[in-house]
Amino acid sequence: MIRNYFTYLFMFILLVMTQSLLLNNIEFGGFINPYLYILLILALPFETNENLLLIIAFFLGLSIDIFNSTLGIHTSATVFMAFCRKYILKIISPRDRYDFDAKPNIQYMGVSWYMIYSIILTLCHHLFLFYVETFSFSQFFSTLARVLLSSVFTLILILISQLFNYNPNVRK
Repeated sequence: MIRNYFTYLFMFILLVMTQSLLLNNIEFGGFINPYLYILLILALPFETNENLLLIIAFFLGLSIDIFNSTLGIHTSATVFMAFCRKYILKIISPRDRYDFDAKPNIQYMGVSWYMIYSIILTLCHHLFLFYVETFSFSQFFSTLARVLLSSVFTLILILISQLFNYNPNVRK
């Protein structure tokens, strides 16, 4: 149990550092901004307490905001994503419910389930983030283009990270 806490703490630190030092410097044509740090919210176990999930999301977003010098945009988007996670998991749950020891990743849940899960939550995060950032509907279509392009690039990075963690010897 303690090992899991250290694993997620290490993941928190690694994702914040990767986002802040590497990925924040990537911006293709002003439209694509990869946000890999949301992988932590996607990777937390199914049985994570809802209040704990929101607290983790708050500190994750706050850490990104501190490194970016943004005023709560990432914090609010990450908390919104964590809030939506519970409802998305209910909507896409298997008929026999989630196994207690299963984790929300490709290894345990399969590619199609994980793609639906990660696409919906990534879009929730990015829609909230970019529209709060622009805070205007006058640039609706350009903001929507940023959301979609950034979501695609973020999802590619998430899938690559899932492939690095894939172990063919572990059964579903």
